[in-house]
Amino acid sequence: MLIRSRAPLRISFAGGGTDVHPYPKLKGGCVLSATIDRYAYVTISPRSDAHLSVHSLDYGIKANYRLDKKIVYDGELDLIKATFRVMKIKKGCDLFIHSDAPPGSGLGASSTMVVATIGAIAKWHGLTLSSYQISELAYQIERVELKISGGMQDQYAATFGGFNYIEFLDASTVVNPLRIEQAYINELNYKLLLCYTGRTRLSANIVKRQTEAFVSGEKKVLDSLDGLKQIAIEMKNQLLVGKINQFGAVMDKAWQYKKKLDKAITNKNIDRLYRAAKSKGAISGKILGAGGGGYLLLFCNFKRKHEVADTLQSMGGEIVPFSFTTSGLETWRADK
Repeated sequence: MLIRSRAPLRISFAGGGTDVHPYPKLKGGCVLSATIDRYAYVTISPRSDAHLSVHSLDYGIKANYRLDKKIVYDGELDLIKATFRVMKIKKGCDLFIHSDAPPGSGLGASSTMVVATIGAIAKWHGLTLSSYQISELAYQIERVELKISGGMQDQYAATFGGFNYIEFLDASTVVNPLRIEQAYINELNYKLLLCYTGRTRLSANIVKRQTEAFVSGEKKVLDSLDGLKQIAIEMKNQLLVGKINQFGAVMDKAWQYKKKLDKAITNKNIDRLYRAAKSKGAISGKILGAGGGGYLLLFCNFKRKHEVADTLQSMGGEIVPFSFTTSGLETWRADK
């Protein structure tokens, strides 16, 4: 018997950065995001020994570990190793992982893979974990166990799924699922364009510098984070009542704030693609995730969306079709 899981990747519209401590503790953060039909997948095939054999189907990597011995973090599949260590799993298995987007691309792929791994292990061992418990466990594995700099939104988005307004408070995180009319979702999907820039980045470095600037009281960063929080609230309210054009227009303002958080959030290639997209009919846009590369999200004039797509592809970008999803983490059993 095989145990499988999948968790959806996400698009973050606004508020990213306000989910990174210590901002939530001091001011309270919030993020508006939605999951899409791109996933991180995990398959577990139980073994009768204490060997963990991890197969990365994306990169053709196979690595073997002993769960009855100390697990060492050395940069090789550390997210998987840390998940088994924190969850205290001693039974061996063959574990197969695959993602529809690479780590560092801005869709929350790393956190989503951790969520999918937790889900598969919980299904395998018959553990009953709430969505909040899974999200918090994923956060602990990444940010506490592995000490990877980053925020909290990805773990909750992948676990809960759908359109969410997530509040990050001093002592808790609250996920507010948004009840949005399907017509509004369809219209938003119709006007959005997702373009892979062909480059990934190490988001932890950007987040670390952003955090240091906030702690040191750098006014530009403080004001930008406050601005991003207000825009997340504004965009949430616009989306709920179907003001899709206003929603799209504000995204550009969010991008201007985001660029002020760290100089590495944008670069010549991103700026070049963004300028070209706007010249062909894009109204607004932003780089997803921490920045520096990955996916560029664009809100377009629907009559010229094809022109924007053709231009970006001619410049080396890859247009990625997507739809929004309502489901979060899913697990099931399958025959071998």
